[in-house]
Amino acid sequence: MAESVGDITQMLISYGAGKRDVLDELLPLVYDELRRIAANYLEHERRDHTLQPTALVHEAYLRLVNQHNVDWRNRAQFYGIAANMMRRILVNHAETKHAEKRGGAAEKVSIDDVTIFFEEENLDLLALDEALTQLAKIDEEKTRLVEMKFFGGMTTAEIAEVTEKSTATIEREWAFARGWLFKTLTDEM
Repeated sequence: MAESVGDITQMLISYGAGKRDVLDELLPLVYDELRRIAANYLEHERRDHTLQPTALVHEAYLRLVNQHNVDWRNRAQFYGIAANMMRRILVNHAETKHAEKRGGAAEKVSIDDVTIFFEEENLDLLALDEALTQLAKIDEEKTRLVEMKFFGGMTTAEIAEVTEKSTATIEREWAFARGWLFKTLTDEM
């Protein structure tokens, strides 16, 4: 089913206004994109990860539609919040696994495809989450950009479209965020 930006935006606004029946129409429109974001997140996880993209989508969607304090405005905001929800779910999962191991090695996520770190370096998901939390205190937009690009697998052009910024601006912001994360993560090593 082709996604209509206007339809999704209108449904989100209606849902925010209290029309709960719109959820049945919304899920088919957003499901494929949510599944792509989930698959991209899990692509960076270990191969034997217990969460599958479908389960991650369903968990994130349930959390999204149960948000009571969100002023739904548009599709970009929805996907941005969805990417953040998926990150939180995976971090919570990693923290649980880490606690179960009683201090054992934390789960690793490969970031060679976005060149935040050295080309064949593996990054601790919990360390990345902490770095993104620190970045959010400085600049929440850069954190959302990292979530969309790294975890969501979105291209610069896609991010520019949903954030209504130029591709040049997105590239500058991505360079800053990537550099900031590199410095933060290497200083912690």
